[in-house]
Amino acid sequence: MLMKRIIACSLVFVFIQLLLCQEPNDRELTKAEIYNTEKAFERMASEQGITVAFYNYADSLAVINRGNDSLIYGKDNIRNFYLIKNYSNVTVIWTPDFIDVSADGTLGYTYGKYSWKLKQGDGTTKEIRGIFHTVWKKQSDKSWKYVWD
Repeated sequence: MLMKRIIACSLVFVFIQLLLCQEPNDRELTKAEIYNTEKAFERMASEQGITVAFYNYADSLAVINRGNDSLIYGKDNIRNFYLIKNYSNVTVIWTPDFIDVSADGTLGYTYGKYSWKLKQGDGTTKEIRGIFHTVWKKQSDKSWKYVWD
C-alpha cells in the first residue's frame, strides 16, 4: 500500500513538473513572442501615440516608474499620466537587448536601450537616452501585457 502511494505521488509530481516547465524550444518561441510584442508596442507608440500604446499594452494592474521614483498604479492611471504630460510632440524608440522567460512561460522580462525625442517650442529636438526594464505577463487570451515598466 505504501509503495502504491509513493508511486502515485511520484507520478503526480512528474505530471505537475511537465505542466509547469517549458521545453527549451518553447522558451525560445516565448522569447520571440515577447520580442514581437515589444516591437508592436513601439510601433503603436509611433503610429498612434505614447498614451494609446502605454494604455493598450498595460495589464490592468500594471505599474510604471516615472521621474523622481514616482510609481503610477493601474492601467487607467497610466493613461491619465500620459494624457496630463501631453506627449504629442514626443517620439520614442526602443529595442530589447535581453529577454528571458519563466520556466512555465507566463512571465518574461526585457531590458535594453531607449531614446525619447522631444520637439521643443523653438523647433529644436531634445533627445533623452536611457535603459528600460519591462516585466511581461501572459494573458488568458495568450497576448502579453506589461505589469512593470
